[in-house]
Amino acid sequence: MYRVKEIFYTLQGEGSHAGRPSVFCRFTSCNLWTGWEKDRHRAICKFCDTDFVGTDGPGGGRFRTAADLAAAVAKTWRGQPHPRSRPYVVCTGGEPLLQLDTEAVDALHAEGFEVAIETNGTQHAPGGIDWICVSPKAGTELVLTSGQDLKLVYPQAGVEPELFEGLDFDRFLLQPMDSEDLVANTKAAIEYCLEHPQWQLSVQTHKTLGIR
Repeated sequence: MYRVKEIFYTLQGEGSHAGRPSVFCRFTSCNLWTGWEKDRHRAICKFCDTDFVGTDGPGGGRFRTAADLAAAVAKTWRGQPHPRSRPYVVCTGGEPLLQLDTEAVDALHAEGFEVAIETNGTQHAPGGIDWICVSPKAGTELVLTSGQDLKLVYPQAGVEPELFEGLDFDRFLLQPMDSEDLVANTKAAIEYCLEHPQWQLSVQTHKTLGIR
């Protein structure tokens, strides 16, 4: 059984694939907090701004099999076929690796999708995922130490960028923390990237554009 908050079609808003048409499959549940505001004070990740509670979002629900889940994702894709562009699904959450397994990855591939995940990196990933984006959080143990993007929300006390530079990722991205200090955080992230060019700036373009 796969529990999904929502499935929707949009443009990827951040990271290396920003601007790419994508189906987002948002799984419920996370191992860093419950998702309920009453529990935020005791969450490991206190700055999360995503609603992943329940299965009541558009396209959401409980899917008995991997094939059922993949069919729902395929139904949501609206892009026209093109030989140079495969349909793209971003498995996110919450923490998608609490649920995403080999069967689901295989079923999504069978529907023709390139499969990406956005994860906090505290869970091991099944084989076959095409694009792995890890976003480390303070107070956690990182077990997923290779992939395509390492995207660090900045600043976070205790998870300074230099701690991750030896890991096996293709790109290292610094994303300003969206809080009441966003302007200062953005300025600090820009300055860090200018001084440490192995890092690239990642901004949340979907918020600027007013899309999901």
